[in-house]
Amino acid sequence: MYLCGPTVYDNAHLGHGRSACAFDVIRRYLIYKGYEVIFISNYTDIDDKMIKRANEEKITVKELADKIIPEYEKDYSALNILKPNKQPKATEHIETMIKMVKALEEKGVAYELTDGVYFDITKFSNYGKLSGQNLEELQAGARITKDEKKKNPQDFVLWKKSKENEPSWDSPFGAGRPGWHIECSAMNFDIFGETIDIHGGGLDLIFPHHECEIAQSESYTGKTFVKYWLHNGFVKVDNEKMSKSLGNFFLLKDIFKKYDPLVVRYLLISQHYRNPIDFSDTVLNQAKNSLKRIQEFVFRLDNYKNYSAQSFVNLQQILNSGKENFEKYMDNDFDTSGALSALFELIKEVNKLIDEQKLTQNDIKEIKNLTKKFDSVFGILKTTADEKLPEEITNL
Repeated sequence: MYLCGPTVYDNAHLGHGRSACAFDVIRRYLIYKGYEVIFISNYTDIDDKMIKRANEEKITVKELADKIIPEYEKDYSALNILKPNKQPKATEHIETMIKMVKALEEKGVAYELTDGVYFDITKFSNYGKLSGQNLEELQAGARITKDEKKKNPQDFVLWKKSKENEPSWDSPFGAGRPGWHIECSAMNFDIFGETIDIHGGGLDLIFPHHECEIAQSESYTGKTFVKYWLHNGFVKVDNEKMSKSLGNFFLLKDIFKKYDPLVVRYLLISQHYRNPIDFSDTVLNQAKNSLKRIQEFVFRLDNYKNYSAQSFVNLQQILNSGKENFEKYMDNDFDTSGALSALFELIKEVNKLIDEQKLTQNDIKEIKNLTKKFDSVFGILKTTADEKLPEEITNL
């Protein structure tokens, strides 16, 4: 399972958090179902944005990456995201990128210009299939400048010839650096080989990034690149896509100053991963209240002492129904919204039994075990020695 990771020129924003949380839950549920999951998420550490920011800060691109990557790790840890099995950096796989570009050129699907090597999209018949784009319409609608020498307007760069004061690597096509699309293909190939099971990313990556990955990878190997593509929805602010240009851009570290990271995680997984999420203080406070309800339930279980002599006759039915509903929703394209509703229904039923003192010590143990199983997927009840429950709960 491979998730397109961030370009590490700036700190993680809410959109990064959405993608990371969405695929963390998907990974956790596959583990819950008994799959052995190898999860990879990369860092793009060479890119136009990296070079621009490094020049602005008067540091090297590597120094910029070395500064930003630990910040991502800190924010993702706060969101209780499981660490990937491996987190490759693009610059660690340059050799494979060069090898792939050379092979694509030899196969006649790539060609060299004065500024770099390009992939000829007309040589790959399935280009546009993932995103539902029509190649002829793409070509007709594209704008090209007079000095454009590409064979087709949508041809994408595989290797960029070096410019002054830019990082570069020697290659058969001259010194330069990889294009963005070839980076993910090379990292996937080095780690997983020709075909991977699941490839994820944001909706904005479907075109052109993932289309280009498919074209170059399948042209290189002659095999299916990805069995299942999954894409998470955008974060919106006041029903507009979050973006720097609109001034509605939020860094995770800034949000964490005001809200518990687990409240933010709850919000980010509370909708189906493909649906957009509207971000505001109102919905964050709703998420806070929902998470508080779950925390209060766990607190009641932990502090229940008035054990009944006999087990409640219908408890097993309640637990089985809760588990079945949870799995029913998660089995339906990882519907976390429905799965959370199954948890809240369980909480409602069990709270009645707690109020009526109808539970044995073993009953409490079974309820706790099921709640922990649910949270092994949701990841919203993380507690450590220095992470205490909210005071209003411990004072209950």
